[in-house]
Amino acid sequence: MAKLSSNARISPKERSKSTETPETEKMAKKKLKKEKLKKPIIRLVFADPKMGEKDNIEVTIEKKLITLYSLQQIDSQIDKIRIVRGELPLEVEDIEDEVAGIETRIEKIEAEKESMENAITEKKNIKVDSSVKIKRYEEQQKNVRNNREFDSLTKEIEFQTLEIQLADKRIKEYEIKLIGINETINESKVDLEEFTSELVIKKGALNDIIAETEKEEKNLVEKSKENQQLIEERLLVAYKKIRKNAKNGLAVVMIERDACGGCFNKIPPQHQLDIRMHKKIIVCEYCGRILVDEAIDDAVKKYE
Repeated sequence: MAKLSSNARISPKERSKSTETPETEKMAKKKLKKEKLKKPIIRLVFADPKMGEKDNIEVTIEKKLITLYSLQQIDSQIDKIRIVRGELPLEVEDIEDEVAGIETRIEKIEAEKESMENAITEKKNIKVDSSVKIKRYEEQQKNVRNNREFDSLTKEIEFQTLEIQLADKRIKEYEIKLIGINETINESKVDLEEFTSELVIKKGALNDIIAETEKEEKNLVEKSKENQQLIEERLLVAYKKIRKNAKNGLAVVMIERDACGGCFNKIPPQHQLDIRMHKKIIVCEYCGRILVDEAIDDAVKKYE
């Protein structure tokens, strides 16, 4: 058997094989195991007693779709409960705004009324002062020394007489305005009573409906929050945006008769195949809703 010369070259692979030992193999296996353990695991909670309280499972696209569809089902139930209330919340809000508006208007009118009454009192005081002055000037006229003083006092008497006439005119104007203000206040108070009584009735009806559905709605809202925590932020933001723009609040819909369950536009066969593969999240090219198939619906029903 020929011996290898000292000048013969050994390849890197052959050198590594020659240097490998059982210990180095064990270290390599441990390193590989640690790298596998470093993979992120997202906690999903399913309401299934057979699965225990909580199960840690690696999230796939399929599980993301299941969680999104489950969230949509819960949010749709909340929407149905709130639809039962109808327009009552908006009506109550409108009446409350109307009541607040009337109360503000009454306050302003009463402030105007008070200022008008103060103006009338001021004019009446001017009349009293002018009358006192006229009497004093008339007394002074009896003791004048010359015509200049008499004429001066006569002019003062005439001026004070004009002040009394002007005050009377202003008082009449203010009194006419006061009549209108009082009528407006009375009408506003009648309106306030009507709206207040209507508000009591509407609020009572709304509170009765809320009392009937409050517990169920509270439970569903809590479930919705729990499900939202299981969805990554990017998906959750997209879900909420789609849901906000959709009239019926549907962001995740099933394929029904080869069409989108939201806008009812036909879905191409290739897209349907991709949706059934559960390899990626696919949205409707017409309405932007997230599309799922019956398999996702069945999976959600298992955990209900």
